[in-house]
Amino acid sequence: MLSAKSLFREILDNDESFRLFCSIAASGESQGGWENARIAALVPPSERGFARKIARHGADEDKHGRIFNALMKKRGLEPVGVPPDTDYTMLLERHGIGLAHEKLRSDRPLTVQDIVTYLAHSRVTEQRASEQMRLLRKHFADHPDVGRAVKMISRDEDDHLAYCHEELLRFAYAGHGRAIQRTLRECAIAEIRVYRDVSLAVMAHMGRVLGWPRPKAVALAAGIHAVYAYERAVGWRRMVSLRMPERRDALGGPATVAPEFA
Repeated sequence: MLSAKSLFREILDNDESFRLFCSIAASGESQGGWENARIAALVPPSERGFARKIARHGADEDKHGRIFNALMKKRGLEPVGVPPDTDYTMLLERHGIGLAHEKLRSDRPLTVQDIVTYLAHSRVTEQRASEQMRLLRKHFADHPDVGRAVKMISRDEDDHLAYCHEELLRFAYAGHGRAIQRTLRECAIAEIRVYRDVSLAVMAHMGRVLGWPRPKAVALAAGIHAVYAYERAVGWRRMVSLRMPERRDALGGPATVAPEFA
C-alpha cells in the first residue's frame, strides 16, 4: 500500500535516492539563503530595521542547506547535480514569482512594493515548506539519521511562516492590503502549478533510481495530479489567508547553529 511514510522510507533507505533527495533540498535552501541575503542588503531606507529579520531568514535557509549536505556526508555520499525540472526555486523565478534574480544582483535599493512582493512569495512557499516538514516530522522525528534535522528544520519553517504572517499584516495595516491580497493569489496559483510539475519530476527521477514498476509510477503521478486538482479548486486559499501568529517576532533573535551529524 502506498503511503507518504512508506514512500519516504524507501527514498531514505537507498543511498542513491537519498543523495538525490538531499541534493535537491540543499540546493533549494542555499538558493533561498542567497535570495534573502541580497534582499536584506537592498531593503529601502524606510525598512532598514526590517533587514535584520530578512537576514535571519536567509541564515536559516543557509543552515538548512548545510544540514542536508551534512546528512549526505554522514553516509559517505557526495551531492549530485540537481535536475533542472526539479529546481523548485528557479522554476518559480522563471514564472515571475518573487523578485527577479536580475534585480537582486544589482545594487539598486528595493522599493516597499518589492518587499511586499518578497513577503507574499515567502508566505506562500513557507506554507508549503512548513507542511512538508511537519509531514516528515510526523513520521521520522525518531529516525536515527534524519530525526534531529527534521525537527530543527520543521521548527524553523514554522517560524518563517509566522514571520511572514506578522510582517504582511504590518504592511496591510500600513495601506498595502489590496496589493498583498492580489500578489498572494498570483503567487499561490503559480506555486501550486510549479509544485505539481516539480513533484512529478522528482517522482520520475526517484522511480528510475529505485526501479519502480510502471503501475506504481502511474499511481503516484495520479495522486500528484489529484492534489493539484484540489489545490487549484480550493486548496490555494490556505496560502493567501493572514492571521496574527501565536509566536510574535519569530525571527527577532539570532539564527541557531546547525548541529553536527558526523
